[in-house]
Amino acid sequence: MTTAATQSALEYAVSRVADHFMFGIYFDLSRYLIAAGVLTAFLLVFRGFAEARRIQRGRRASRTDYLREIGSSMRTVVVYAFVTLAILVGRETGVILLSIREASLWTLVWQIGLIVIAHDAWFYWAHRAMHHKRLFRATHLHHHKSRTPTPWTAYSFTMTEAVIEVAFVPVFLFITSQLGIAYAGYAILFFIWHQMIRNVMAHAGSELFPAGWVDNPWTSWISTTTHHDLHHSSGHNFGFYFTFWDRWMGTEHPRYREAFREVTTRRREPQPQPVPEPAE
Repeated sequence: MTTAATQSALEYAVSRVADHFMFGIYFDLSRYLIAAGVLTAFLLVFRGFAEARRIQRGRRASRTDYLREIGSSMRTVVVYAFVTLAILVGRETGVILLSIREASLWTLVWQIGLIVIAHDAWFYWAHRAMHHKRLFRATHLHHHKSRTPTPWTAYSFTMTEAVIEVAFVPVFLFITSQLGIAYAGYAILFFIWHQMIRNVMAHAGSELFPAGWVDNPWTSWISTTTHHDLHHSSGHNFGFYFTFWDRWMGTEHPRYREAFREVTTRRREPQPQPVPEPAE
């Protein structure tokens, strides 16, 4: 290969890497801002609902908390962009099998189900490991500075924790690729948005799930906002999407269901009525 051809190939490779990295920044920043922003707007517009269902009634996030969360979230976006870059480069080099062609409904269903269940297991054990006294300060303490979570807490990690959290996707795709499974692009896209939406919901600070959720056998295995909020205030409940692992491992908060029922059956406080002017 001539020098000119080598230089041209190098320039093309650098250009592709830069494009992939900027796409990662744009995509991860967009989904964070959209998900957290929409939920914040919802809680402001429906303030009465949000206040009645506020989980930690005696504590509120401060302006300092919001600034810390958003600032550290920008660092998380950069870390996630590097992982997006690695996945896209892995796809182009054949290390990762990721199909952008249309897939059947059945393929999407089982692939989405598999990756969500696998991620829930990854999250539980990685999360629980980060709570070990030898790891907590270096990995997870920063996230727990948000004693009263907000939607913007979702990405508030140290760089180490961000790497641990996001490492699941390339590891999972590498393993499935070695098994000859080409994951559908739409399945990954659904998973990524599902993960982000559930993340901000878990940190909403007000219970978003309907009353009776924890007492219905069809829904009780899906974690609620109260489930994760209790983690921030008590240290129990390490699971993400589901309550399976916490139940099996005995790490679920003993008052989880009681706390959920109390929040979701609480009546809204009546608004003060104006006092009529005395008649002259």
